[in-house]
Amino acid sequence: MGTVAAPAIFQYRPPKPNYLPHNMEVDQPIVEEYIHPLGKPDDRENAMYFNKMKRAAQEYNIVRPKGYTVSFHANPEMEKHHFGQTHPMKPWRLTLTKSLVTAYGMSFAMDNYIARAATYEELSSFHSQDYLDYLGTAPAEDTPRDIDNPDKEVKFNLGGSDCPLFHGLYDYCSMSAGGSLDAARKICNKQSDIAIAWGGGLHHAKKSEASGFCYINDIVIAILQLLRCYPRVLYIDIDVHHGDGVEEAFFSTDRVMTVSFHKYQPEYFFPGTGGLEDNGPKSEHNPGAHHAINVPLQDGITDEQYEWLFQNIVGKINEHFRPSVIALQCGADSLAGDRLGRFNLQVQGHAACVEFCKKLGIPMVIFGGGGYTPRNVARAWASETAIAIDAKDKIDPTIPLHAPFREHFIHDTLFPTLEQILGEPRANRNTQKRLQEIVQHVHDQLRFVSFAPSVQYSVIPPDLGGIRDDVEDRLKEENEEKDENLRKEREEGVGVPMEM
Repeated sequence: MGTVAAPAIFQYRPPKPNYLPHNMEVDQPIVEEYIHPLGKPDDRENAMYFNKMKRAAQEYNIVRPKGYTVSFHANPEMEKHHFGQTHPMKPWRLTLTKSLVTAYGMSFAMDNYIARAATYEELSSFHSQDYLDYLGTAPAEDTPRDIDNPDKEVKFNLGGSDCPLFHGLYDYCSMSAGGSLDAARKICNKQSDIAIAWGGGLHHAKKSEASGFCYINDIVIAILQLLRCYPRVLYIDIDVHHGDGVEEAFFSTDRVMTVSFHKYQPEYFFPGTGGLEDNGPKSEHNPGAHHAINVPLQDGITDEQYEWLFQNIVGKINEHFRPSVIALQCGADSLAGDRLGRFNLQVQGHAACVEFCKKLGIPMVIFGGGGYTPRNVARAWASETAIAIDAKDKIDPTIPLHAPFREHFIHDTLFPTLEQILGEPRANRNTQKRLQEIVQHVHDQLRFVSFAPSVQYSVIPPDLGGIRDDVEDRLKEENEEKDENLRKEREEGVGVPMEM
């Protein structure tokens, strides 16, 4: 699915796969040249930065974690896309995340993959053909259709202010799904124990409809891949918005349990679903009954409350459902100071959820998701990457001086205070009594769930990536032959624990 890449920021352009609909003659889309707000380094600057990365890895003692493998899945081409000047979604938040991850030298502790874009067939494992055909061929529109006429009809919910038809849309969606699918395959192949895909996590997309800035539901596609090899998947969503698309996709199965922690104010806050009583199909004869857990929250929840809730709910689900793999969506719009969110969560509280899941010792895919204040998104995802590689207590909270675009973070720390972020924390509308009622309700629901639902295995359907290993090994050998720097780096032993 992906080719191994040196842990650096050197430019790489993967070959363009034939993933457009096969039954249509379509000219290749022309992507408008978008001037990245963060600029672009030249080869000399890249080489200098690579050396700084190595020194940082040595200074912070960043080495591969003992006893398990972490992989990082990305496609740098995603960062160049642009939803529109006024749209909250900014793909260059991935650039800022990469800035911090590489500045600390974390890349040396992981297997780094440049994931190819998902193919049309891979996307159709969940999405309908007519939706994909339209998504792949609809021309870009510079102005959303509902700007001048709010009642103007849009097809598949594409073309409005929520989900605009921007230049390179299909490429962007395919690359997002490709990274998540690559991560899932590495988990399935036992090549990785924790696989990170920050470019994924787009949890609102439906089978035939875009929704909430999400066009392709990469999480559903990744979970379908995990289900080929694992009997039970636990999907956890800590985005500020309800994970409705994933919940809906697995509504009628007991092989996937979904749990979403989100703001719930149906009259005013998107998507308006995910009430406490919404626990899956109402019929007890449907296998999916009681397998959707929703944790509705109000504005202003704190780190302490969120951690208490998360541990009491996810810990109990783990005991009862006994998942064989976890899919964790880490939407960062639940952080304080987000453009759309209204919580008082700090990076520490958000990251504590990743740390708790990691301690369960279950294979895990970590996705990105929402997050509309890019500097805060980057802080959270870099901190959570450090937790994944067991470097939480090694890195300096002060952002390294050599971190690219350091000035965009405003404050020079990974962990700004609420006062620095908000000035004054938002009013907390979550009473401890209400939180205890939520926990009790979830525990009651789990009583109706069969303990560790069993799965009868017969023939596992073929995976589209079945011949991938031989191809990847060949590509890896070719790349290593060409890349003298990669050979020298491995001889230096950067990122390898040394004997005392």
